[in-house]
Amino acid sequence: MYRRIRDLREDHDLTQKQVGETIDVSQRIYACYESGQRMLTPQVLCALAEFYNTSVDYLLERTDAPRPHPRKY
Repeated sequence: MYRRIRDLREDHDLTQKQVGETIDVSQRIYACYESGQRMLTPQVLCALAEFYNTSVDYLLERTDAPRPHPRKY
């Protein structure tokens, strides 16, 4: 189960359908991501991290720091 993606969605008062459309997946597939029935792909993880302005590590609960690391260009 990916608790943080559900919590972030709810904190932003968004539906699964709205987030799914943003990252180009159906509501059903997005619901499977939230429930852990389907593993998040690297592309989806990156899209969600960018959408919520956080890090992949935060989404995966590898850190409690919600702010993303500065990008190196």
